[in-house]
Amino acid sequence: MTPDFLNVSRRQFFNQSGMALGSAALGSLLARDLPAAGQASLIGHQPGPHFAPKAKQVIYLHMIGAPSQLDLFDYKPVLQKHDGQKCPEELLKGKRFAFIGGEMTLAGSPYKFNKHGQSGQELSELLPHLATVADEICLLKGMHTNEINHAPAQMFLHTGFGQGGRPSMGAWVTYGLGSDNRDMPSYVVLLSGPPGGAGTTLWSTGFLPSVYQGVQFRGTGEPVLFLNNPEGHDRKDRRQVLDAVRALNEHQLGIVGDPEISTRISQYEMAYRMQASVPELMDISQESQATLDMYGAQPGKASFANNCLLARRLVERGVRMVQLYDSDWDHHGGLDKRLRAKTKDVDQGMAALVRDLKQRGLLDETLVVWGGEFGRTPLRQGTNGNGQAISGGRDHHKDAYTMWMAGGGVKGGVTHGRTDEMGFNVIENGVHIHDLNATLLHLLGLDHERLTFRYQGRDFRLTDVHGDIVKSILA
Repeated sequence: MTPDFLNVSRRQFFNQSGMALGSAALGSLLARDLPAAGQASLIGHQPGPHFAPKAKQVIYLHMIGAPSQLDLFDYKPVLQKHDGQKCPEELLKGKRFAFIGGEMTLAGSPYKFNKHGQSGQELSELLPHLATVADEICLLKGMHTNEINHAPAQMFLHTGFGQGGRPSMGAWVTYGLGSDNRDMPSYVVLLSGPPGGAGTTLWSTGFLPSVYQGVQFRGTGEPVLFLNNPEGHDRKDRRQVLDAVRALNEHQLGIVGDPEISTRISQYEMAYRMQASVPELMDISQESQATLDMYGAQPGKASFANNCLLARRLVERGVRMVQLYDSDWDHHGGLDKRLRAKTKDVDQGMAALVRDLKQRGLLDETLVVWGGEFGRTPLRQGTNGNGQAISGGRDHHKDAYTMWMAGGGVKGGVTHGRTDEMGFNVIENGVHIHDLNATLLHLLGLDHERLTFRYQGRDFRLTDVHGDIVKSILA
C-alpha cells in the first residue's frame, strides 16, 4: 500500500509544508539579529570573504556625466602643441563619437599641470586640494569601457552590463559580505544633484534579493523618506503598528514560505532601529569646526562636501558600501566655466575625505574610488546633440580615460596605465571596467569568479565572464 504521506497532491504538499519552510526562513532571518550568530542570507548564502581582505568598506565617488581626464589628470604636451589643428584622419579610424561631427579639430587643455608630492603625481591646477594628498592616490590612466552613452555606460560601470536588470556593485558587495551594523543599511547612497540617466538602477539589486538594495539618504529634510513618525504618534505607537504588521507577515510567511516576506519583516525592523540611529548620524554639527572647515561642509545644507563627511561617518559605523553621486559633469559646451565650477564643488571635499580617513586610521581599511562612466575626447566640440552652436566642450570618449583610487590595499602615489600622445587610445596597462570591478572585489576579499548568483538557469556575476585583477597596484 502507498504510505499516507505520499498520497497527497502537489498543491497539498506545498500548502502543508509551507509553515515549516516559512519557519526555517524566519529562523534564519532572526538569527541575523543575534550578536553571536553571524549573518546568514535569506536564501541559504553565508556572507563572508573568500580570503583575507585588504579593505572592509568602499566609498565610491561617481561624477555623473564623465569628467574630462585631459583637463584634470592626463596632460598631453603634443596635443597642446597641435591645439586647434585639424585631426589627422588616421587617429579617427574606428572611433565612435556620441554627438561631435563635421571637421574634427584637436583640443589641448588650457590648464596648467604640475607634479605634486614625493611621488610626482601630475595634476591640473583645477585640483589644488587633491594635490595635497597626491601621495595617497593611485591614478588609473588606462581606463576604457564598452559603452559610449551615459545611461548604458553608468550601468556598465556599476553592474557590469549596459542594460537594466543586473545587480549593482553595492548589492553584490553586501550580498557577498553582509553588514557590520544592524542599525544601519549596509549599502547607502548619497546624491548631490539629480541621479544620472540610469537613475536608481545604479543602486538596485536586480535579481538579487531586495534586502541588498541601496538606501538613499537625503541631505535635507527627512534623511530617509517616511522615517519620522506621523504627527501625533510616538515611538511606542510605531512599535505597536510594526508588531501587528509583523504578525501578519509571519502568518503569510508560514503559508507561502516566500523569502521576500522575510526581507519585508527585516526591513521594517531595520527602519524602526534607523529612527534612532540615522538622525544622530546625519547631524554633522557634532563635528569639530576644524573638521567642517577641512571639508568645506555646512550643517543643514545639501552638498558634495557634506556627503563626503557623511561618508566618513557612515564607514565609521560599519556601513559596507557608500556611493556618492555628483551630477552635471557632461560638458559638451562651456567646458572652461563649467569644469571650473564642478572641480570647485568636489575638490576640497574629496581631498578632505582621504586625509580624514588617514588621520583616523581608517584609510587602510577603506577603499575610495573616484571617476565617471567614461572620459572626454581630445577633440573640440562646437555643437550640441541638436546641431546648435555652443562654446567649446568635449564629446564622450570611451577608449581612454582616468579614474583614481586610494586606501584599502591600493598603492599610493602610483600612476598605472598610459595613453598615446594625443589621448585617443590606451597604449600601456589598460584597465577595463571588468578589470576594475574584479580588483575592487579582490580588495574586499571576494573572488569575482566565485561570487555568483543563480538566476534563470545560469550563474551570474558582476564581471560576467571577464575581468583580470590589476595586481601591480595592490599594496
